[in-house]
Amino acid sequence: MSESSVDTLSVALFSEMFMADQLARTRLSKALPKGMELSHFSVLNHLARLNEEKSPAQLAKAFHVTRGAMTNTLNKLEWAGHVHIRPDWDDARRKFVTISPSGRAARDAALQAITPIIGNMVTKIGTDRVRNALPVLREMRQLLSDIE
Repeated sequence: MSESSVDTLSVALFSEMFMADQLARTRLSKALPKGMELSHFSVLNHLARLNEEKSPAQLAKAFHVTRGAMTNTLNKLEWAGHVHIRPDWDDARRKFVTISPSGRAARDAALQAITPIIGNMVTKIGTDRVRNALPVLREMRQLLSDIE
């Protein structure tokens, strides 16, 4: 494959990914429960899946956002009662975040709202095709993550 063909394929791939990302974010944001943002759901979902405490810095790194952006999201989630933030007993400069029972309920409600949308899409595309695409998308994510 010529360099020009690879460049054209690369641009087409990333153009489709960016457009799909934008459309998915818009669609899912509209389906989330009132007052919940996609960033809130993402953090709650992450904490629910891990089921362990994380520092704000660890969460910022996991989501590839600044510590300030993560602090803003965590403050909103704490205000809503969806996370508990406690000081590190060994180092008062650090904090730890856990999902609260209210946060689990909010995450579950959000999941219930968006699952029909994403499930319908997988059904329309076909489970085998989606399953085959996942390794490529994961590898792309890992390669992009390694660049930083």
